[in-house]
Amino acid sequence: MHLTLHLTERCNMACRYCYETPGTRDMTLETARRAIASCATGANCGVIFFGGEPLLMQGLIWDIIRDLEDERPREPRQFHYKVTTNGLLLDDDFLVKARQHRLHVAMSHDGVAEAHDAHRVLPSGGRASPRAAGTFDTLKPKLEMLLRYQPYAPVMLTVNPETAHLFEKSVRWLQSMGAQYIIASLNYAGAWTEAHVKRLKREYQALARWHLDNYRSERKIYFSPFDKRMATHIFKGRGVSCQLGKRQISVGADGTLYPCVQFVGRRDYAIGHVDCGLDEAKREAIYCRNEAEKETCAGCALNGRCHNKCGCMSIQTTGTLDRLPPLLCEYERIIFPIADRLANTLYRERNPLFIQRHYNPLFPVMSFLEDMGG
Repeated sequence: MHLTLHLTERCNMACRYCYETPGTRDMTLETARRAIASCATGANCGVIFFGGEPLLMQGLIWDIIRDLEDERPREPRQFHYKVTTNGLLLDDDFLVKARQHRLHVAMSHDGVAEAHDAHRVLPSGGRASPRAAGTFDTLKPKLEMLLRYQPYAPVMLTVNPETAHLFEKSVRWLQSMGAQYIIASLNYAGAWTEAHVKRLKREYQALARWHLDNYRSERKIYFSPFDKRMATHIFKGRGVSCQLGKRQISVGADGTLYPCVQFVGRRDYAIGHVDCGLDEAKREAIYCRNEAEKETCAGCALNGRCHNKCGCMSIQTTGTLDRLPPLLCEYERIIFPIADRLANTLYRERNPLFIQRHYNPLFPVMSFLEDMGG
């Protein structure tokens, strides 16, 4: 189980593609305690600090972790921690404490300056104005700092229609900065045109050549659009269902419980509150509704491999769990053949890194020990 705590509705950036509506509420320590007490289940539980911008609430982060560490002798489960940040408030003090408390940091960054500053801007009068200042120059040293402390920190890149032509360049730039774990996703709510999609396909074809070279050169770069899909080719069904509301729960700043991050604030999808616990019947109903096969997916060769069960994507783009954005089908039909050709090439070559990464379940541990000189 992963428990995502939305510590605040406030943010110190105004990203133009952000799906959240800024607010003023902050979570209290008591709300966090009740959320963990009522929803944290299983032998291992991930506690994810989210926002808004969670680093606006650093004191609360350390209070929650201190609470859980103080309870460890009496607590049967193990907790692990992650924070997702825009990076503006990262500094040495925070990253030293993060290392001490095993808090893993993920940072959003859209790559080269032209791509990043197109959308990831500072607020002006509480919102993104046409002339709002970009954040690339401020965040470049923050990204360098993060990767010094946590070399495997995930860097999350969002591809927008206006920046699709900079996709390969941005990924290569992140690699040059030292990023080894790149999570790239599409802004499905963007104004994509046929020309944008064609350009995106060319970018992915170029990135396949780049990633093939990574494997052949034994550079351990994880690139989610390819590596995640290659896993579904090797092990059918891996990672397809998001298990909406069962694998993770999101907790709003006011203590309302939701099935995932992009549902926060949508009261019709609330599945309980920290004061009264989970509404199991509604939780199950939302899960089953999301798992039901969409009419457009019947008979599709990619059904069972693609991301058509991502509830957050559906709710963000169509406002309901019952429909998928048309762009998803087009996108998946572009990227899967490219990822499959890449996988087939690497398998034919018996590429050692490919075989270890995708067929050896101990690869993450072995890789870490190798990189640490163990």
